[in-house]
Amino acid sequence: MATMVPDMTTFFKDIIDSFPVDTKFYQDAFDNSAEMNEKMTKVALQAAQQSADISSKWTKDTLGKISTISAVKTDPADYAKALTDFASAQAEVAAENIAAFAEVAKKAQMETVELVMAAGKEATQEATDVVKKATKEVNAVAKKAAAK
Repeated sequence: MATMVPDMTTFFKDIIDSFPVDTKFYQDAFDNSAEMNEKMTKVALQAAQQSADISSKWTKDTLGKISTISAVKTDPADYAKALTDFASAQAEVAAENIAAFAEVAKKAQMETVELVMAAGKEATQEATDVVKKATKEVNAVAKKAAAK
């Protein structure tokens, strides 16, 4: 005895087809999201690259200056002086590099705020357009219904 299994694919397709769906809306939303993601990724990668450049330069400079500390000296006081000079130079370089990192962060933050503000403005405009379109459609349907 064979039993019939209902075709659920056709059932759900019929249900989905009975609801009018504007797929352009979803495509536009996806495109906008992908575009925003690309812009935000560009900002993040640029900030990461600049930070890596700062770190790399800082490391190279530090390693270059360490050789002055490790060089053989005849007077024990020269070791203390070399270490003091190194520490002083490192404190100055650290302040410069931290300021450079702050500039990178500030630039990334400003670019991100600009992107978010532009996206918000665009979304507001799109929402306004959708509401206007929906209002026209509802008014048209109401007029048809009132005429009958």
